[in-house]
Amino acid sequence: MQNIPLNDLNVLHQEIADELYRATSEVAGSGRFTGGPVCERFADEFASYCGVGHCVPCGSGGDAMYLALRAVLGLGDGQREVISVSHAFAATAEAIANAGYQPVLVDVDPKTYLMDLDQVEAAITPSTAAIVPVHLYGQMVSMPAVAEIARRHRLAVIEDAAQCHGATYDGCRPGQLSHAAVFSFHPDVHLGAWGDAGAVVTRGESVADKVKMLADHGRPSRDKHHDIGIGSRMDALQAAVLSVKLRHLDRWNEARRQAAGWYREFLGDDADCVPPAVDPKAEHVYHRFVIQTDDRDELLHRLTEAGIGAEVHYPVPVHEQPAYDFLGLVPEALPVTHGLCRRVLSLPIFPGITRDQVENVSDMVRSAVAV
Repeated sequence: MQNIPLNDLNVLHQEIADELYRATSEVAGSGRFTGGPVCERFADEFASYCGVGHCVPCGSGGDAMYLALRAVLGLGDGQREVISVSHAFAATAEAIANAGYQPVLVDVDPKTYLMDLDQVEAAITPSTAAIVPVHLYGQMVSMPAVAEIARRHRLAVIEDAAQCHGATYDGCRPGQLSHAAVFSFHPDVHLGAWGDAGAVVTRGESVADKVKMLADHGRPSRDKHHDIGIGSRMDALQAAVLSVKLRHLDRWNEARRQAAGWYREFLGDDADCVPPAVDPKAEHVYHRFVIQTDDRDELLHRLTEAGIGAEVHYPVPVHEQPAYDFLGLVPEALPVTHGLCRRVLSLPIFPGITRDQVENVSDMVRSAVAV
């Protein structure tokens, strides 16, 4: 069997090599390597793509979340709370804590692996300031439902959309039903730069202005520092690459959906390798295709030996990480999350993966779990 990587960036980059060369050569010849017209062009393009009025490019997705929290809520004093999930990369909870808020982590739905909104309702207290839903693996949380909870309790909503470029829920994209949405453009995500980068998108001009100021060391102008900010600007090379890739994103997302359909066809209804449910109102973009299985580590070992690039994402949930011991949560406090981290495995998926490759991976999975 040929080696099958988890994600093959070379396939994408070879397909658009001429476009990337022209775009990056423009940057090299301009002498403008931070900010400037190339970054402004990408910001306008991505804001339009997301259906919002404003996009502020940043240095990373983690920075973007921190800046969005600061812009929407202000700098916290450690007393107010922000509700999010533990089944996610730690950068979300990290940004909440760094912005001066207490992370309150709730469990996820056992079928979709996304934020359990009943638990969100139960976690709201007079100290709650915001909800941060995490749109994981390429599927969005029900944003109409989140927005309704937030409206009733007068809370802010900031979406972690790091894995959901192009996804929709009931026709809406991240940022359309919230105060802001945050994206990562890390090379590994499905709209990836050639280095680290991120962005905040928002309908609110005042939020965008605040993010922009905080990302430039709190400066509204060159020599005035009105706030204590950070240095988090997207460089022009990344903006140029992202502008090229954005033109192909919808087609690539459709290829991911096709590959996911093949997996579901070949894996069938095997109870030993269960993928997450897809909400019928959600348009999934399959940043990852994940399955649950009992002997996950043995399956991973067998796939790796066969040259298949499977991987475990979030094997230790945030509430079980030593850095978050201060939250006082025992592992079993979030039982669904605690169980998923021992059962979930990501299988290869990328634009360009073939039906034969998906069938080969699926056959290997089914034979391994049948042992």
